[in-house]
Formats: sequence, C-alpha cells, structure tokens
Amino acid sequence: MISKPILTLDDAKKIATAAEAEALRNSWRVVIAIVDDGGHLLYLQRNHDTQFGSVEIAIQKARAAVAFQRPTKVTEDAVLGGRLIHLALPGALPAEGGVPIMHENQIIGGIGVSGVRSFEDGQIAQAGIAALG
Repeated sequence: MISKPILTLDDAKKIATAAEAEALRNSWRVVIAIVDDGGHLLYLQRNHDTQFGSVEIAIQKARAAVAFQRPTKVTEDAVLGGRLIHLALPGALPAEGGVPIMHENQIIGGIGVSGVRSFEDGQIAQAGIAALG
C-alpha cells in the first residue's frame, strides 16, 4: 500500500488567503478555486464584485493544472506558439492562472485564479502556492 499526502481544507484556506492578499495588494477582483488531487472542488472564494463568469474559469484552471500535471501557462504558451492541437485536448485551458499544488514531489491539488489578465491570475496563484511552503 502506498501512502500519500493530502490537501486539507485548512491548507486550501491558507493558500487562498495568501492568494487573496496578493490580489488585494494590486486591487484585483478575482475568483480563487482550490481542488484536490482528483480535481474536486475543495474551496472557492469570489470577491463580491468579481464577474461570475470567472467562477467556472477558475475551477477549470485548477482542474487542468491537476489533470495535466503542469501550470496552465504551459498550454497557453503552446497555443501561442502555434501548437493548436492543445485547444482540442479535453479539459485543457490555454490561459495562465492554474498551478498544481505540490508536496514532497506529489501533486496534492491545484489552484485556479480568474478575473484579471492571465499573467496576473498566474501571479496570484503563485503567491498562494508560496504560502504552503
């Protein structure tokens, strides 16, 4: 039997708090979604005045980061580089802002941020990841 670390609700809240602090520091209104290693929503935070269209995008970014085991920026860069096949991959989202959450070299979840420009979403997601240490 293999044992593995899991992402807890407390971990998700810690990540979201750090991500929110980065967003607030820049006056950015965003949605922050945290999923577990199966892509299931564990935590969602939406600023009261953030467009509701960003809710599903944030969740999909987090899920894509887990499903493809890499930041969604990799897919964005591939598409921008002409590799349009990435647009046809089920669950792929070619926009920065989704990042896998790692612990002991294992993916334990993902964070997705949506609401501002994709590189800003990515900046917020990275701030959240950094809080986990």
